[in-house]
Amino acid sequence: MTWLLIILAVLVIAVVLWLVVTYNRLIALRNIVEESWRQVDVELHRRYDLIPNLVETVKGYAAHERGTFEAVTAARAAASTPGSTPAEQAQQENMLTSALRQLFAVAEAYPDLKANQNFLELQRSLSETEDRIAASRRFYNANVRAFNTKIQSVPSNLIANTFGFKIADYFEVDDPNVRSAPRVQF
Repeated sequence: MTWLLIILAVLVIAVVLWLVVTYNRLIALRNIVEESWRQVDVELHRRYDLIPNLVETVKGYAAHERGTFEAVTAARAAASTPGSTPAEQAQQENMLTSALRQLFAVAEAYPDLKANQNFLELQRSLSETEDRIAASRRFYNANVRAFNTKIQSVPSNLIANTFGFKIADYFEVDDPNVRSAPRVQF
């Protein structure tokens, strides 16, 4: 009888330990997802800080392209609004990327602008920032995948459901130009 109680006590302790470890692992994964989202946010804000300088530089050369400047400014304002979910942020970033493409298309029409050192430096900085955003997004999405897998896997899903852990959103590009295959012509 005492052996049975000892075995039962060991099993109860093992289950409790498993619950605690699983819960703590879910908390750690959730915090890693949140931290990696903050890194994406830092890189996005770096981008937002570069855009007004870029717009002002291009304005000096292409003053009659007012609609493009207004579109970039409006898209930047929408994208830099705090409190967005990753899905909302991705949609706003797609609009900003599209507006920036228009701005660079305008710049292509002005050879003096393309040779301007300030414009070239801003363009290089923006390109570096885009690379950093892409790396941060990959890191964030990898952490979201790990967290979501843990939440959806048996038996940790029992703990996740009990304590209200929710699936995290991926930060995905929804731009058809990015998703389509490049067209090659000879």
